[in-house]
Amino acid sequence: MATIRVQPEDFDLSAEVAALTSGRTDVGGIGCFTGTVRDNPGGRSIAALTLEHYPGMTERAMAQIAAEAERRWSLLGCTLIHRVGRLEPGENIVLVVAVSAHRQAALDATAFLIDWLKTRAPFWKKEIFADGGEAWVAARESDADAAARWGGGA
Repeated sequence: MATIRVQPEDFDLSAEVAALTSGRTDVGGIGCFTGTVRDNPGGRSIAALTLEHYPGMTERAMAQIAAEAERRWSLLGCTLIHRVGRLEPGENIVLVVAVSAHRQAALDATAFLIDWLKTRAPFWKKEIFADGGEAWVAARESDADAAARWGGGA
């Protein structure tokens, strides 16, 4: 069963991993990806990144992505957390954790989850530049290429 959350609050990586693994002796591998807001992504310094989503639709899309990962790999659990609102450089933005009896399933599922989350979950990002300008972030071809390696579905 997947844990799916969209929230403005930060998350605690250790607490999220513990929630998936505490008291279990069948976990052999934990895959994890934490994404942070970075400054200067396109050569221009940013003051913040604002993330918007469509409540309900976003969580359903994330649940479908998690269900697809659970179908493809023998996962013992997974967590997807994506933050929304105003975030500054260095702050956490996304967390993906997958646990399995075997490391390769956990690692592959984690890569799949973040690739599909980046391209198939309805989030909109706006960069707020240090010079006062703003721009919506366009989808990147490299993200689509990464997601395409996993084939169709979701």
